Amino acid sequence: MKKHNFSSGPAILPEAVFAEAAQAVKALPGEGLSILEISHRSKAFTQILEEACRLPKELLGLGDEYEVLYLTGGASSQFFMVPMNILGEGERAGYIDTGAWSVKAIKEAQLFGSVEVVASSKADRFSYIPKDYTVPGDLKYLHLTSNNTIYGTQFHEWPETEVTLVGDMSSDIFSRPVSLEGFGIIYAGAQKNLGPAGTTMVIVRKDLLGTIERAIPTMLDYRTHVKKHSSFNTPPVFPIYVSLLNIRWIIAQGGLEEMARRNQRKADLVYEVIDHYDIFSGVAAKADRSLMNATFFLNDDTLEQAFLAQCTAVNISTIKGHRSVGGFRASMYNAMPYESVEILVDVMQKFGKKYAGKA
Repeated sequence: MKKHNFSSGPAILPEAVFAEAAQAVKALPGEGLSILEISHRSKAFTQILEEACRLPKELLGLGDEYEVLYLTGGASSQFFMVPMNILGEGERAGYIDTGAWSVKAIKEAQLFGSVEVVASSKADRFSYIPKDYTVPGDLKYLHLTSNNTIYGTQFHEWPETEVTLVGDMSSDIFSRPVSLEGFGIIYAGAQKNLGPAGTTMVIVRKDLLGTIERAIPTMLDYRTHVKKHSSFNTPPVFPIYVSLLNIRWIIAQGGLEEMARRNQRKADLVYEVIDHYDIFSGVAAKADRSLMNATFFLNDDTLEQAFLAQCTAVNISTIKGHRSVGGFRASMYNAMPYESVEILVDVMQKFGKKYAGKA
């Protein structure tokens, strides 16, 4: 029986992508060799990489001033590569603190320059996206985490500022149409909503590079990878290929507008149940709820094992919340079928009716 995988990552991929990727492991169409063994210098992979760099810009509406890179080290490496490459001596960077990933990014940035936490929701356990704050105009950049998988919050509007924005979009990249006009760098670990673990997509505005005097190790310098088109060393060929298949799938489904429609429909289904039954309560403020990760508690925590047992009985997998928050988390990335969300909601409804008024 099919498992309904609500994991926050590595996330599920569309069945069509699994099928194409599986075939390519045996033999890449037209090559007679596995995708795992073709040369990263071959014409076949060069074409794959070119398309994998071109399509994200088309989807996101970005021009030639941006370069798409596929790097390794996860989004965590970008926490230090961003300031290392663009935060010069005597310059300040701003960070909006919305949870565990921004906390890590702030820590790394402090190794390279002055960091100002412009706004934070830490005092309320990161349950909302900060608003009503002032962004200093002299910042080199303002960093934000667009979607917070642990707490289930998401930016639905970008900060109003002339300061260059930097976005960690690991968990909601390609999930909705967004205006990226103010962004200088966007990065996303593939394993949330883009592809399999093993590569990180970085989109960088090229005019930001080469503006500081710091000596940067060759492999950590964005200019190295821009110049060599993500092939300075052997790139993660298979994760890049599967990410490309996933991007093609998004386009074939109707693009970001269709992804947004589907994701909103799935999220609405879950949040409606959370709000309707008094046994449940949401983690995130309603205005800032994530479309990717719905987080919630049982108001009577002695019932948690009973709820998990009912989920397990219908093959719902990885529904428990992050260990730092507790409760439950339903991660519903692009590839999550609506039918799987219906299965979860059916369990929640039955549970809510059974324990109505007992919280």
